Amino acid sequence: MAETYPPPRFGAPREPKSPVNPGSGLVRMLDIATASHARAVGFLVLCALLLFLPGFFTIPPIDRDEARFAQATKQMVESGDYVDIRFQEDVRYKKPVGIYWLQSAAVEAAAALKLPKAELRIWVYRLPSLLGAIGAVLMTYWAALGFITRRAAVLAALMMCASVLLGVEARLAKTDAMLLLCVVATMGAMARAYLSWQRAEDEARPPWSWPAIFWTALAVGILIKGPLILMFAGLTIVALAIQDRDSSWLWKLRPVWGLMWTLVLVLPWFVAIFWRAGETFFTDSVGGDMLSKLGAQESHGAPPGLYLALFWITFWPGAPLAVMAAPAVWRARREPGAQFLLAWLIPSWIVFEAVLTKLPHYVLPLYPAIAILTAGAVERRVLSRSWLMRGAAWWFAIPAAASIMVVVGAVILTRQPAFVAWPFIAAALIFGLFAWWLYDNNRAERSLLNALVAALMLAVVVYGIVLPSLTPLFPSIEIARALRNVTCVGPKAASAGYHEPSLVFLTGTKTLLTDGSGAADFLGQGSCRFALIEQRSERSFVQRAEAIGLRYKVGTRIDGYNFSQGRAISISIFRSEGTE
Repeated sequence: MAETYPPPRFGAPREPKSPVNPGSGLVRMLDIATASHARAVGFLVLCALLLFLPGFFTIPPIDRDEARFAQATKQMVESGDYVDIRFQEDVRYKKPVGIYWLQSAAVEAAAALKLPKAELRIWVYRLPSLLGAIGAVLMTYWAALGFITRRAAVLAALMMCASVLLGVEARLAKTDAMLLLCVVATMGAMARAYLSWQRAEDEARPPWSWPAIFWTALAVGILIKGPLILMFAGLTIVALAIQDRDSSWLWKLRPVWGLMWTLVLVLPWFVAIFWRAGETFFTDSVGGDMLSKLGAQESHGAPPGLYLALFWITFWPGAPLAVMAAPAVWRARREPGAQFLLAWLIPSWIVFEAVLTKLPHYVLPLYPAIAILTAGAVERRVLSRSWLMRGAAWWFAIPAAASIMVVVGAVILTRQPAFVAWPFIAAALIFGLFAWWLYDNNRAERSLLNALVAALMLAVVVYGIVLPSLTPLFPSIEIARALRNVTCVGPKAASAGYHEPSLVFLTGTKTLLTDGSGAADFLGQGSCRFALIEQRSERSFVQRAEAIGLRYKVGTRIDGYNFSQGRAISISIFRSEGTE
């Protein structure tokens, strides 16, 4: 691990041994884990795996973004074309190629290892997100070492590891976990350059490792999600330059060599896609995707303040401590460490709140700054003793609310109360209760560790047990299983009224998405063909079938719930028997 920078006025001696309490064993575990950098890294990797793996292999493809990314990657592997990005016949130019390359590498590696039907296993496509999430946790630890001590840095990384939002992104085959890794690496390297300048360190020959990490992470971030990573770095630099009235510290990042290195990494694919598609990629990605977010894209519009409201859930279990740390952080805003972290956090947060299109994961790259600020306040024991302390009840409220929701959801959708999850629910409630009841300013660390165990229990309940059992939410799985069980060879399918990307991913790239009339025409064009007709499209299917004299047989009917559209669906599978 890189060097540790003990910050001015940051850090405090460990609290003395306290009487036996439900958090004492966890504190001793933390003592062992923070004895060295190697132990800290191993401990964080273990915690990340425990928190991220429940449900990773068993949750079906999630519509719509994950399934779209996975299907586009599958087509890349099928075609051998690693430049163009397509979903069936349509181009998919909203994001650059980085995540598709990483997912393709995972699929190719799994196939090389003789994993059966690797291209149809969604967890293979999720591997880059899992590695990105684990890497982001480790990078949070590394970045935090520039501001706080090793023990507090581990706490900051644990807050990120257990956060609800990162837990979700670690299980989705899309861009955001890898983007987070790139952003934290970029900001960690920038922080070291800035803090060494503030402390007049390494003036003669700053190490090459900082600019190497900074510019490489910046380039990978651009390939993953376009210029968004430039906003995080750029707004931080501008904010610091305004406060300090000096930006000479940027020379420590070797900008001339760094910019050339970034172009070497980024330009080849951009040139290749421009050669292939002309201006279409840039029009779709910048104009069609990025700039359209200034408005309410795809009905995701929301007023300012949404991210602040969601923070209580998306950053749980770290959110209560973050709120209690806010007054102390604001008082310390002139300290170099706090100044950098606030420059990382506040300008970009304002931009996201101002933009009309809002999705919870947009602010994820700002959470490491919050985690580091919070861990520093915990270590200094300067958490608020005001009414904000009531927020500690949130450590119990979230497990209680989540437990009720998952049990009720399981009963409604499957008519089963998910008994196997109840021991883990009880454990989550108990540890959440310990975190709340035993909280005080001098033992905030102990309460946080109890809350982290509650988060682990909830991950097992929600992701590992309940969500995979909610089969009505994933009708594409049942449809694909029905088509695999047919007697003919090479079945082909057309779907009317149900056009979710997961269906294409699971049933094949050539699956036709059409209407009822088109499905009837498709069914009459050959043998071993199947029409997947959602109930609302059956009338047009039947009318067209009668018009063309199509004889068909009704097979399986699959009932489910399309959560992308928020409505119940019923899909019948029809097979042709020829025409009259």
